[in-house]
Amino acid sequence: DKTMTAVISGEADIGFMGAEASVYAYQEGATDPVVNFAQLTQRAGNFLVAREKMPDFKWEDLKDKKVLGGRKGGMPEMVFEYILRKNGLDPQKDLTIDQSIDFGSTAAAFTGDTSADFTVEFEPSATALEKEGAGYVVASLGVDSGYVPYTSYSAKTSYMEKNPEIIQKFTNALQKGMEYVQSHTPEEIAEVIAPQFAETDLDTVTAIVKRYYDQDTWKSNLIFEKESFELLEDILEDSGELSERVSYEDLVTTKYAREAAEK
Repeated sequence: DKTMTAVISGEADIGFMGAEASVYAYQEGATDPVVNFAQLTQRAGNFLVAREKMPDFKWEDLKDKKVLGGRKGGMPEMVFEYILRKNGLDPQKDLTIDQSIDFGSTAAAFTGDTSADFTVEFEPSATALEKEGAGYVVASLGVDSGYVPYTSYSAKTSYMEKNPEIIQKFTNALQKGMEYVQSHTPEEIAEVIAPQFAETDLDTVTAIVKRYYDQDTWKSNLIFEKESFELLEDILEDSGELSERVSYEDLVTTKYAREAAEK
């Protein structure tokens, strides 16, 4: 939500976030729609962490349990609820999901608040909890939800119309990154990105990259396909966050990503 605010206000030219934000802004009557031009990840990047090791974990094990979840209407929480429904659980009735804790603070809250049985965490928090012996990854939301358009780059229509060359060059650079990921090992990727995670040792960064790599988190190209957008709208609908469906053509352009992929 903060990223979308920055893009709409002109404080940022390009935003990187879940594509649901562009749907919400459009629903609210945006006159200069924020349009998605490059999809980066195709799986959720978060994990379900339990207090104990659960090698035979099943989603039904969450019945009557308390889980530290994500912000209402945000992609992490909606994908979590989508998986629960797929596994026959009602997110409102069959378990308690605490959505009051700030995104970056759930791991610390889980360590300090013993009333919660599970927490939904991104990396590096999931691995950090395991290293501390405070929690254990029992499921990957990315694996269990299937392919979903989790994150994408977007910009206002007016900005793209005025600056097509900047958008194209930016997309070309992202495509180079995608090609590097596809053609290098997790160990090689970890070494390249390690300076950006100075507080995390290389072994941990490597383990995290491998976890994402093995579950096919990153797309090989940046083309945001129509069926992916429609799945996103299905998830929004299931979560009660969509008043009416929005046309794919109104909020996605594949022109830049297709050109980048052909280079």
